[in-house]
Amino acid sequence: MVQQAALDRVFAALADPTRRSILIRLGQSPATIGELAEPTGMTLTGMKKHVHVLEEAGLVVTEKVGRSRQCRLGAAPLDEAMAWISFYQRLWARRLDGLDAYFTMRPEPQRPDPKGPQS
Repeated sequence: MVQQAALDRVFAALADPTRRSILIRLGQSPATIGELAEPTGMTLTGMKKHVHVLEEAGLVVTEKVGRSRQCRLGAAPLDEAMAWISFYQRLWARRLDGLDAYFTMRPEPQRPDPKGPQS
């Protein structure tokens, strides 16, 4: 099963919309921290903090290239998070299917006539 601490880091990193947009951008191609910061108007320091959180979660891998840091996706933690989500999705689907079967097979309760007894 997935390590809980690693899963916590992945979900915490994904909880921020700025970090999700960084992942979307890196899904197109690797980019430097400066290239990631430019369209957002964020400072390099601010962007470095976001990238660091993603890197700690294993969602981004950085490499020093000259004077800048090149960032690219690191997908393994997403695969682990998806496995965790899929497990619980299947679990709840089975439970809801069972509940549906229970209500489908259960006889319809007799409801009193809203007009009252007929004489």
